[in-house]
Amino acid sequence: MFSSIYDVIVVGGGHAGSEAASASSRMGAKTLLITSNLQTIGQMSCNPAIGGIAKGQIIREIDALGGYSGVITDYSSIQFRMLNKSKGPAMWSPRSQCDRRLFSYYWRQFLEKNIKLDLYQDTVISLIENKYQIQGVQTLLGLEIKSKTVILTNGTFLNGKIFIGNKIINGGRISEKESKGITEQLHKSFGLKCGKMKTGTSPRVDGRFLNDKKMETQYGDKYPKRFSFFHKKNKFLKQKKCFITYTNETIHDFLRKKVKESLILKSIRGISPRYCPSIEEKIYRFPNQNRHPIFIEPEGLNTVEMYINGFSTSFSENIQYESLRKIEGLENIKILRPGYAIEYDYFHPEQLKGTLESKIVDNLFFAGQINGTTGYEEAAGQGLIAGINAYLKVYHKPPLILKRNEAYIGVLIDDLVTKGTNEPYRMFTSRAEYRMLLRQDNADERLTHIGYKIGSVPIRYMQIINEKKNKINQCLHFFQKNYIQPKIINPILNKKSSSQVNCNKKIDTILSRSEINIEDMKSIPFIMNEIIKNNFNNEILEQVSIRVKYKGYLDKEKENAKKLLRLENIRIPNNFNYNKIHSLSIEAREKLEYYRPISLSQASRISGISPSDLSILLLYMGR
Repeated sequence: MFSSIYDVIVVGGGHAGSEAASASSRMGAKTLLITSNLQTIGQMSCNPAIGGIAKGQIIREIDALGGYSGVITDYSSIQFRMLNKSKGPAMWSPRSQCDRRLFSYYWRQFLEKNIKLDLYQDTVISLIENKYQIQGVQTLLGLEIKSKTVILTNGTFLNGKIFIGNKIINGGRISEKESKGITEQLHKSFGLKCGKMKTGTSPRVDGRFLNDKKMETQYGDKYPKRFSFFHKKNKFLKQKKCFITYTNETIHDFLRKKVKESLILKSIRGISPRYCPSIEEKIYRFPNQNRHPIFIEPEGLNTVEMYINGFSTSFSENIQYESLRKIEGLENIKILRPGYAIEYDYFHPEQLKGTLESKIVDNLFFAGQINGTTGYEEAAGQGLIAGINAYLKVYHKPPLILKRNEAYIGVLIDDLVTKGTNEPYRMFTSRAEYRMLLRQDNADERLTHIGYKIGSVPIRYMQIINEKKNKINQCLHFFQKNYIQPKIINPILNKKSSSQVNCNKKIDTILSRSEINIEDMKSIPFIMNEIIKNNFNNEILEQVSIRVKYKGYLDKEKENAKKLLRLENIRIPNNFNYNKIHSLSIEAREKLEYYRPISLSQASRISGISPSDLSILLLYMGR
């Protein structure tokens, strides 16, 4: 029935599990994905959207490393928007509304294409181990399945409890049973620190009863883009509209009176997401805010079901119904599925190596919400890295640890393993020191060569990225070497209220002006002829424009990244004894012993480690 022994077993079929199983099997590891319900692989448990601020960058990085989240988003996208276009390119973030059913359908289809991957429906209740080494899993049906590595991606299922009004239901998702046994084993047998977190989801409503005339309409981009650099889907699905409305003082007063009935405030011990609070938490935490935005998002192409984004709640069905009807545009609304809160177990991520393998239990990897994160994108990024590193460990190859100046995924994992988290961790552009370097548009240039080197990316991807790089360099060279005469450029400069020139100027010098854009350059015949002759498409021109306009910022961040790299290259031996260095503060010794940083750079990011502590470490390592 099963292989005698698998290279990798992935527990859980959510976003982390799907990327992990896809990565390890695609690279050649014999992999088993085991999940409680094969019908919910890649399920979008909360809002039906992928991407957003910093999250869109993560999805493009996953694609650059050979993962599938971006591809599947493109196949199921029903509205694409590039957020923050009014700001600089470091802030541009792609986001897609997706057809929930299609998203899950395509994930399973992609997974089933892989001959190295087996799928099985069952629930893992414990791990098989010997002397702190994982050797497989045991299931609810009594099966013992052997494996060289195991990746836990249990999401919200570990001892999950669902809260709707005064109802408390054991479950990892509505109508799906929770998972028991793993937390107890890891905590009691191995001493892994665990805790509780909480999150929630919003009610779904019947879109036929919306009054969209009372709401703002939110359209997608006129010319939608794709997440994937390499899979070019020829035709987009029909693009759907979203709507925006707002809460008001009437609903706030109503909910304040009902606060005592909210379990999310009075009974749930877990910590909730700071940046995505429930409606009752918003009213409690922001008493002076007289309204909050509510986004009405379609669940798919061929359904009337709509998601009420911004209204996650643990209130009873009746209170949800009464409060929604007080919102403009929702006066006649009918609820199809109530919102609910959920509490679940997570494990403190500082107990992990940068590979996402446990520091305590050998061959055991963790990815997704089990590490204290929130969001499909954060989970998928971790799943990809865990799947890659499980394969690399099985085949005795060097691990993959992305640096903070290489990827948002690198920032995410480094934050988790060096700082831990006491609340659901969400990625923001502000968390990345090098966000000008870590843009969504250049993820392929940053990471595809790394994926090709380790085997997660096929050679055709490298051919695509090499051709793109050559085109960018060719176009950039043309802009840097050729001049524009005053009589040609001055009319354009005058129209843009930009100071005129009295001598020939290089194209890149003119383009570097903030008020001048690439479209202005395309209006000049000899430049447009060059663009057509060399087939410089919009993607190439956008890259060239960014490099010209932000050259100073990019050069500065590259220099700062080099300084960081010098500290990254000063490695700390695994068996380094911090307790022998009495000149370190007691706090520094305790934290360094606990976190076991792999480099001086990682040590510098641990809270409580001072510059003098780093100087002492340098001395003791002979530097």
